[in-house]
Amino acid sequence: MTINQSGWKPTSPQANEGGARATFTGNKALMLEEALIFEIGDDQTTGVDFPAGDVAGSRLGNLTRKAPIGLPGLSEPETVRHYTRLSRQNYAIDLGLFPLGSCTMKHNPRLNEKMARLPGFADVHPLQPVDTVQGALGVINELAVWLIELTGMHGVAMSPKAGAHGELCGMLCIKAALEKRGEGHRKVVLVPESAHGTNPATAAFAGFTVEDIPATAEGRVDTEALKARLGPDVAAVMITNPNTCGLFERDLKAISDAVHAAGAYVYCDGANFNAIVGRVRPGDLGVDAMHINLHKTFSTPHGGGGPGSGPTVLSEALAPFGPLPFTARMKDGHIALIEEETAGDDHPDTFGRMTAFHGQMGMFTRALTYILSHGADGLRQVAEDAVLNANYVLRSLEDTLDAPFAFSGPCMHEAIFSDEGFPEGFSTIDVAKALIDEGFHPMTMYFPLVVHGAMLVEPTETESKAALDQFIGALRSVAGRAMAGDQSLKTAPHFAPRSRLDETLAARRPKLVWKEPAGTREAAE
Repeated sequence: MTINQSGWKPTSPQANEGGARATFTGNKALMLEEALIFEIGDDQTTGVDFPAGDVAGSRLGNLTRKAPIGLPGLSEPETVRHYTRLSRQNYAIDLGLFPLGSCTMKHNPRLNEKMARLPGFADVHPLQPVDTVQGALGVINELAVWLIELTGMHGVAMSPKAGAHGELCGMLCIKAALEKRGEGHRKVVLVPESAHGTNPATAAFAGFTVEDIPATAEGRVDTEALKARLGPDVAAVMITNPNTCGLFERDLKAISDAVHAAGAYVYCDGANFNAIVGRVRPGDLGVDAMHINLHKTFSTPHGGGGPGSGPTVLSEALAPFGPLPFTARMKDGHIALIEEETAGDDHPDTFGRMTAFHGQMGMFTRALTYILSHGADGLRQVAEDAVLNANYVLRSLEDTLDAPFAFSGPCMHEAIFSDEGFPEGFSTIDVAKALIDEGFHPMTMYFPLVVHGAMLVEPTETESKAALDQFIGALRSVAGRAMAGDQSLKTAPHFAPRSRLDETLAARRPKLVWKEPAGTREAAE
């Protein structure tokens, strides 16, 4: 279906695979076709009339626009309908189960949103005098106390604005600590195969050299290989726990002891903290630094509903090197915001700032609301239910899909499957695309790399047994079709607004700018 400025340009209805005929509009009942906004609107018109302006007094100088901006003009109803129709084509956690592995996508309680929209929080400005924002600083301080308590650590940097940003914070603390000790020559960071992909990138960005540590056959860190590589050039180990195979690194305390004995530090990727919150304190396992994704463990929104937030908890050894600013509750109850390095202060070793201001206020408010509404016992249950749901998925599908680490014991928050046993010509992507036809967002595909054709499923604790059973049934059905060599999977999805894309071509030659097709304007005129 195409549109030009004179209106709809219908195509001849064709029979589809099911024998039904295509519609004149391109719509599929309430699944409405929607063209680009440039194809709907007209840059010769506008939805709002403005009086002619006097440009003689412009202060733009040589920055004045020399050509039309080229944006389409739409009326208010056209604009509202365009974005509403597009929103209906999005999958969201408010529509159904979001099974992305290693990226907890759980329900965002509406209570959190209500609290974040309170005027005192929603309207706060980072440049307000400290005495006028004591409530906001109190939220930051109380959340910090909870994060320290839940992780068994000594301090926390609240300003990092995402998971990878938190990783960078931890690695910069490690770098500063080594330089303080006169051991800046330690440049090697060891990263296990089962770690998150951002770990080696962050270490490299911070100026370290990355070396891989292999995994064992059961999907955990090869502890002996790691110990054998420790030496005077090793700065740190970056380890994800639970790891991206969905397994708890049960040797982490032994690993930490060996790393510390070798003079290095332990960084733990806390993206999967949702699986152990209230159950395990990373500080008790010898961790020196760990970021926490508030938008995962503590339910604050992802992406456009965010932004994210990645506070980084620090051990007693690394806390003095944490970034500014930070909050401090004074003896009189007043909360101070420590923003500057001053002579005689108690934080002379800070590596500086991560951001201009104090972090993501909206995320802090949401996360603290989530924590307080659950309480300590509720947070413990969160982890237990997340693990229960993941194991239910794993054991319900291990007779249909290959589960490479099912023999390793119970999984944690996510279950991993592979494409082992699929007929030649079929792969993970065929299963994922067919799941779209079933009404589900696909699981994480081809990650972690240690599993061929990986399918990583994280159901989270907020899904009911009925929702899990429906997803399990859909995945079992699609996997069965793949095993039977059903060729229709090769062209799935069939019921989505768009058919399967050439993803390689889209990645290598993306079309990022709309260009008016040649001859369109002449035809419209």
